Amino acid sequence: MANTPQSKKRARQNQRRYDVNKARRSRIRTYLRRVEEAIASGDMAAAQEALKAAQPELMRGVTKGVLHKNTAARKMSRLSSRVKSLSS
Repeated sequence: MANTPQSKKRARQNQRRYDVNKARRSRIRTYLRRVEEAIASGDMAAAQEALKAAQPELMRGVTKGVLHKNTAARKMSRLSSRVKSLSS
């Protein structure tokens, strides 16, 4: 356990950041799940709308440091190609 005042404060800050980042990750996963569900249902219009809503969430995760830039780009690329393949 933290002993010095500085380490106690650091532990509080770490917990606060952990909680915020956990909420952000959960929110991003929710948006991604909505896209996955729309793809699974085969509804292209719903999938496109869900993808359009998920993109800013993913990018926000990048700017906040929750996700790596390439991870978000990879997820967007894979999802968009799957949505695109629904039309054929």
